[in-house]
Amino acid sequence: MAYQTIKNVRVWGAPDEGALSQAVTCSQHGNVIQALLMADHHKGYSQPIGGVLVYDGQISPSGVGYDIACGNKAVRTTLMAADIKPVLPQIMNQIASKISFGMGRVNDEPVDHELFDDPDWAVYAAIGKQEHDKLKALARQQLGTVGSGNHFVDLFEETATGRLWAANHFGSRGFGHKTASGFLNLAAGREFLGKAPGEHMDQPPVLLKLDSELGDMYERAMKLAGRYAYAGRDYVIQQVLSILGAKADFTVHNHHNFAWKEEHEGKQTIVVRKGATPSAPGQLGFIGGSMGDISVIVQGKDTEENKASFYSTVHGAGRVMSRTRAAGKMNWKTRTRSGGEITPKQMKEAVERYGVELRGAGTDESPFVYRKLQGVLDAHSDTIEVLHVLKPIGVCMAGADEFDPYKD
Repeated sequence: MAYQTIKNVRVWGAPDEGALSQAVTCSQHGNVIQALLMADHHKGYSQPIGGVLVYDGQISPSGVGYDIACGNKAVRTTLMAADIKPVLPQIMNQIASKISFGMGRVNDEPVDHELFDDPDWAVYAAIGKQEHDKLKALARQQLGTVGSGNHFVDLFEETATGRLWAANHFGSRGFGHKTASGFLNLAAGREFLGKAPGEHMDQPPVLLKLDSELGDMYERAMKLAGRYAYAGRDYVIQQVLSILGAKADFTVHNHHNFAWKEEHEGKQTIVVRKGATPSAPGQLGFIGGSMGDISVIVQGKDTEENKASFYSTVHGAGRVMSRTRAAGKMNWKTRTRSGGEITPKQMKEAVERYGVELRGAGTDESPFVYRKLQGVLDAHSDTIEVLHVLKPIGVCMAGADEFDPYKD
């Protein structure tokens, strides 16, 4: 087995002490069957990113986190990368101008979708009319927007075939964020739309019994946010295909911040994955590296080690440098930054060396702040098989100083 067990936590890759401490804390609360850390793990809010908690009859709003159903969609297009390289700068300009990054929407017309007639909006109506109306309006406003932080729209060249791929990474935006904060408030006896006071990174997990009224409501709301995230990623990929004048002939689409009902070793469980990709035997996943590194399409293996991972794997390369350390502190009044270790010049040179046409992004998303993806993939080589290796040729993200409270 490639993992080690530390204080009852199964750990892949080199242990990060901060994330391990969080995983141990999570393992000591509630009906925990197993706690795990994927090789890209690092500290998060309560449950570490790259952390997996397997529960008996419980679900964790803090474990799923604020960006409910954050995930990736990747498609292989009918084009060769060579077909578009002569006009790649113009294509990236179109992606940056026509797709909505950050808080705003390029086109003021909201995207209509059958999702807004979903019966599970009744969950919010049961909480209150104000809560229902506010969250539904926010959801309408932001459907199909990418946001900021580490969320992206990328173009890739498959290394083996030269085929052109497109992918995106984002979740349920402000709707998911306010759903998460609302249920964390309700669990603590506060108003759904209230401000959550005094919460800190290392606090124990918030747990709800799945068969309780609040647990059932949260699960339904989480699943609605999941369908919302899927709809948003579908819409953005369709925009990219339209810009390219291409069709897709292969699709991979999955969440990595979610809770799933799954059977393991003959027992019904709730698997809460935060920054971790499901990897059941034969299941496909997209795992993104930095803008100066490969990304991959993987498939879960039918092995004892994959079974021991509760069919979970990495969701990316994993950060090794915090946003503040990389980019410094932002003063929103003066719109100036100070104290960052990575300069825009260093980032620009690194990305150009790798052959990427970049639009947007700050130094807190530069290649320097992430591990090399191959290293974390190697740690999971007995659980996943790499099917396609993708090299980024175009990366588009929100601008460096785009304020977005829902970015991660």
